[in-house]
Amino acid sequence: MDRKLLFFVLLLSISAQSQHLGQRTFFSEAIGLNIKKYTAKSQLAYFEQDFERAENLFDSLINNVVNGSYLDNFKVRRISGKKIELYQFEKPLFLMTYASWCTPGVGEIPALNEIAEKYNSEIDFVVLFWDSKENVKKSTREYFSKIHVLYVDELENTHDHIVEIMKHSLGFPTSFFIDENKKIVDVRRGVLHPYNEQYAISFELNYNSFLNGISLLKNLGDANGSDIVAKENP
Repeated sequence: MDRKLLFFVLLLSISAQSQHLGQRTFFSEAIGLNIKKYTAKSQLAYFEQDFERAENLFDSLINNVVNGSYLDNFKVRRISGKKIELYQFEKPLFLMTYASWCTPGVGEIPALNEIAEKYNSEIDFVVLFWDSKENVKKSTREYFSKIHVLYVDELENTHDHIVEIMKHSLGFPTSFFIDENKKIVDVRRGVLHPYNEQYAISFELNYNSFLNGISLLKNLGDANGSDIVAKENP
């Protein structure tokens, strides 16, 4: 009788776990159901130069659709050319999607390097470029050694739906903050920067943005606390 009861309890537990996993909504699915409506409204807002509405639409998409979904797994390549799956990163994940034709602010990479140097033992830092291996190599020499610089070769991902979604839905650069189970905690656009901006301002804006997102993953405390600093141009 005890064995039958134990078997029944185990069966219920397995069933509950299966239902829990079955309730997961993946990023590609969540975005796929909402991206057309968002894109139409966002383009109209930018056409009318209503930038506040455009920003509110983005925030609504992230808070009500994207956050809480699970990032799909897909294959990318290291600079060496070796393939790696995104799910091979087991720590909480900072993932920045980029392209070599994007021009970073003068303080963006130094700010990311400092954040990664401080928290790489707890969080995996990944910068994912959409471009050829040759172009990515030229763009990545300034990154801290513990940041994983990867790239997507679209010529070999022509039938990969998640690769298309990641590229075309939210734009570049975009930062994803993802927990160890691959659940998306937050998504943030890159800090807008004018040309000829001051290094200290660019560094501070980017550092604070990165740290705010990291704090959601690791409970680093109040993002307005002593960790948020301004840096002088070295």
